Amino acid sequence: MNFTIRLEKIKSVEKIEGYWTKVDYINLLELFDYADAESLPEADLLEMLTMAISDFEPNEAAEILLRYKLSDFLKEGQIQNLSHEMLEDKVSEEYSDISLHYPLFSINQFLYETYNGKFPKILASVIDIELIFKSKIDITKEIVLRTISDLLSERSLLKRLFDEQLDSENELKDANSIIWELKPMGENRYQLITSDYWLNKEDFENDEFSGVLSDEEITH
Repeated sequence: MNFTIRLEKIKSVEKIEGYWTKVDYINLLELFDYADAESLPEADLLEMLTMAISDFEPNEAAEILLRYKLSDFLKEGQIQNLSHEMLEDKVSEEYSDISLHYPLFSINQFLYETYNGKFPKILASVIDIELIFKSKIDITKEIVLRTISDLLSERSLLKRLFDEQLDSENELKDANSIIWELKPMGENRYQLITSDYWLNKEDFENDEFSGVLSDEEITH
């Protein structure tokens, strides 16, 4: 099916707004030994959580956050190791399981702000596109990734690591891990959020591309 994709805007950000919720803040306050967190006004939750966290050593705070978000995916030993590694390394870019990059990014961002830069500074990319298909279809992360790849330089990490999969008729299973969020922004317009590690301004060689996706590439 014929399509046209246009890059409208790309910007780098240090955090993803809305990732941490009111419920998260209340739960975390309790984990960081703050009693009766539910009685706090919502506007004060983040400030109080930051103060509560600062009573802990950085690796202790990292361990609590990792356990809170990722205990269903990581063993206790892995959590303990990561709590030390993330003080020095960009684990949200380097960890072998890329499905965990989004929560690892958000945990790192939280700790980076709380401890005034003791954790690595890591960026995400917010990308606005226009994507038009000849016929109406449901736009998925996989479809966005296949089409946006046509705007990229051959030197980009995404093309170098996934070039064969991007052009394959087989399912691109990593699309949901590479694109963290995909939001419709109006007719034929979408905003995607991903890691700067996967997509940044330097990766884009073209602002617009017209091409064809096969039915097999679309219908996974």
